[in-house]
Amino acid sequence: MVVAVVLLVVGAVLVTLLSSGLVQREELTAEVSARSIAGQLAAGTPPNLLDLDDDDDDELVQVVDESGEVVAASPVLTDMPRLLSAEETAGTRTQPASPAPTDDDDDDDDDDWDDDADDDDMSSSQGRIHAPVYLTTITVPGQSDQYRFAAMTATTPTGEEYAVFAGSSLGAQQETIDQLTTSMLLALPAVLLVVAMVTWLVTGRALRPVADIRAELAEITAGDLSRRVPVPRSHDEIHELATTTNETLTALETAVNQQRRFIADASHELRSPLAILRAQLEVATNHPQLLNVPATLSDVIRLQSLATDLLLLARLDAGERPPGQRIDFTDLIREEIARRAGTDRLPVRLELADDVTVMGVKGHLIRLLVNLVDNAQHHARSAVWVSLEAESKGGVLLRVADDGPGIPPPDRERVFDRFVRLDESRSRDEGGAGLGLAIVHDVVTAHRGSIRVVDSPHGGAEFQVRLPGEVPEG
Repeated sequence: MVVAVVLLVVGAVLVTLLSSGLVQREELTAEVSARSIAGQLAAGTPPNLLDLDDDDDDELVQVVDESGEVVAASPVLTDMPRLLSAEETAGTRTQPASPAPTDDDDDDDDDDWDDDADDDDMSSSQGRIHAPVYLTTITVPGQSDQYRFAAMTATTPTGEEYAVFAGSSLGAQQETIDQLTTSMLLALPAVLLVVAMVTWLVTGRALRPVADIRAELAEITAGDLSRRVPVPRSHDEIHELATTTNETLTALETAVNQQRRFIADASHELRSPLAILRAQLEVATNHPQLLNVPATLSDVIRLQSLATDLLLLARLDAGERPPGQRIDFTDLIREEIARRAGTDRLPVRLELADDVTVMGVKGHLIRLLVNLVDNAQHHARSAVWVSLEAESKGGVLLRVADDGPGIPPPDRERVFDRFVRLDESRSRDEGGAGLGLAIVHDVVTAHRGSIRVVDSPHGGAEFQVRLPGEVPEG
């Protein structure tokens, strides 16, 4: 449709310009003919001896005297009255005419503007040709074509004034325009058909990779997430689409696999304490005196703690971002360590810089600190060291170190996976569910920070947490 509209507009403009050019050519032909006849009259040629080019029906001439009588005409106009009345040519649009020599003038230098004459006339040595030219299109009786006529006046040497009407046929011009219009109208459907076919083929070829990607993606989402969409060789937007789609599928596969492992591990971890509780309650049903209340309470607390950890991880996975607030991290650490000082297995030694603040969620930051300290105390031999300092680039560095056996370099990334226990902490009774460091990692990530494990200067492992001084919004 766009191509059709463009072609129609271009065709209309082309026909208009061509028609205007052809009409102007016929106007020039008529004007030259009128000047030639007027020049003969100004040179003294009698009307009955004028050279009217009688054999050419495409050019018509009519000469009218002052009384309105036709004194000379082309054969086609013989016995016809005056074509244009004096009233039609008087006071109408005129077009300046260029000087034209008379029949008796062989030298161009013999003609010149008479400086003393009126600006609207040009003079010869024998008569005058009046410069204003009137142009109009009329239909000549008995002729099928329209004619473009030029009208001008000439004065003979004896003072007689004649009106000269010279016309040029517009038939050839109209025929040319008609042929061009017909050709364009006939060619338009063919051009549109070719454009439509080329557009269809090119578009189909360009979008074929998209169809392949769509089909493959439909099968992938219905089953195997390990499959990938085909990547075209062309380095264009479709290539980038396929690459991005594969990257998204990789991330989706990783997330789904992680979710499946998480569900399996969570089910396994929950099954053990639930089975123990069920056994204890079944024994207590028949033998109440055998119920170990402290042990049962311990299992319930452990089960409650595990459920709380799983709920927190689920919220972090879902992208929960509670509104952050400015928190004095120094005071938060001091208060939490002082609160648990009476129950800690080993002492916690603090090296805290004053007035260190961060933007974050207070409850999450407390959980981060508690999990790191609990992990360090589980492996430490004599003490745990906690330090806090503000870095030069506006960040905050928290260190939690111990003097235990440390963490081998190959395991320093794996310890942040969920339900992971290293060899020294395989026991569920002593090592927990393996979610503490996973929660620490997710909390740090949620606060736009980073965490890593290095060797402690005290001989064990040191966890280094870097948090921005102020978490950017969004």
